[in-house]
Amino acid sequence: MGRRVALVAGAAGAGFGGLYLVGLLVAGDDVPAGTRVSGVDIGGLSNSQARERLDGSLGKAWSEPVKVRLGDGESTVRISGISLGTEETVARAAQAGSDPFTVIGRLFTSGDREVEPVIRVDEAKARASLADEAKSYDRKAREGAVTFKAGEPVPVRPVTGRSLDVDGAVEKLASEIPGQGAEPVRLPVRTTEPRVGAAEVERAMKEFAAPAMSAPVTLTVDGRRVEIGPVALGKHLAMKPDGDELLAPVLDGEGLLAEPAVASALALALDEPANAELSLDGGRVTAVSDGKAGQDVTAAALRKAVLPLLTRSGAARTGPVGVKEIEPTLTRDNLGRLGIKEQMSTFTVDFESAPYRVTNIGRAAELINGSVVLPDETWSFNRTVGERTEANGFVEGVIINNDRYEKAAGGGVSAVATTVFNAFFFAGVKPVEYGAHSFYIERYPEGREATVAWGSLDLKFRNDSGNAIYI
Repeated sequence: MGRRVALVAGAAGAGFGGLYLVGLLVAGDDVPAGTRVSGVDIGGLSNSQARERLDGSLGKAWSEPVKVRLGDGESTVRISGISLGTEETVARAAQAGSDPFTVIGRLFTSGDREVEPVIRVDEAKARASLADEAKSYDRKAREGAVTFKAGEPVPVRPVTGRSLDVDGAVEKLASEIPGQGAEPVRLPVRTTEPRVGAAEVERAMKEFAAPAMSAPVTLTVDGRRVEIGPVALGKHLAMKPDGDELLAPVLDGEGLLAEPAVASALALALDEPANAELSLDGGRVTAVSDGKAGQDVTAAALRKAVLPLLTRSGAARTGPVGVKEIEPTLTRDNLGRLGIKEQMSTFTVDFESAPYRVTNIGRAAELINGSVVLPDETWSFNRTVGERTEANGFVEGVIINNDRYEKAAGGGVSAVATTVFNAFFFAGVKPVEYGAHSFYIERYPEGREATVAWGSLDLKFRNDSGNAIYI
């Protein structure tokens, strides 16, 4: 019984081997019939013929512009670093058809079979070829926001961010042979949603931004009123996301405090500190009146006062602003400690009388008188006197500009500049900046005259005397 089984098995093995040999002889060196690669029939072709057919039909798939879809849009890109491995693909097709069961099966059937192509990928080159496409497609997410321009609120709509998944795109292009279907190759993209959405922008506009710009706000200081209009407010107002992804108002108190319209209005409403008035008594300095404290508004106090008023209407947009007391630099008590004990110098300049000269020289002297320059401080004519404008108390007069006489506000103040220059010259303190007229004026001492021009030429000296100086 055992021998018969062995004989049967041996006969079956011999028959199987014979069929395999017959199948190999029938197939020869050709690619097995019915073999397809991505729909291209290479069955029955020799290896060289199969390579030629694949090169002609699939080999150019990545060398020509490839249609792709990014999100909702379509474009074409040129791909480098991805190609069909023709030789490897044909070898795979031939090898896949050489196993005994496949060879024998082909003697009795003619069924088709699909062979996956071998794709060569140089990832660095492929990623680089997608760089331009990524650059043109990528877009940063933009948060919803509210800005203010010319006293009006401006909504900033949110934008979803997007970016091409370059690594995923390389993988996708390597797994799909371009041009095989009617549809472009859909490349993977990433999206980033903004934290502040359109609904939050709409809420912020309605609840804060629109009311904030609806009318001026008014601050009060001891019964005096300071009005701040929407244009000035809007320059220093913003809405930024807080921790809960809501837009919250942010007011730049320092910027608003420095806004010219606000600064000038506050200057009129606040009391300036006044230094003690001094006089000479036999060459010695004595105080004839004590100093007086002034008022100041800090950026924090301004911000605290203004923000609550912005969402109110009518009379409710008026409220007080907190002030702090500012001590004068010079008082009767600190006169001795500052070292102001005796006269250092004096100088006088005579000038031809004219109404504009009387006004402008008097106004400049008024602004300078009582100045206290502490040790190592630098005194500035322009900073002390300010711009020579009608609003600052100056009138139109004759000035010298580029060797020519012209008319402008502040004409005649060079007499004050020359007087101060000579006073600190004889006091022996260090000059920092000064300049003479473009031509000589006889009433001034030769080589010791000075002029000033707002924004271009100042008169400055540094107090290096070791004690405070009172002008």
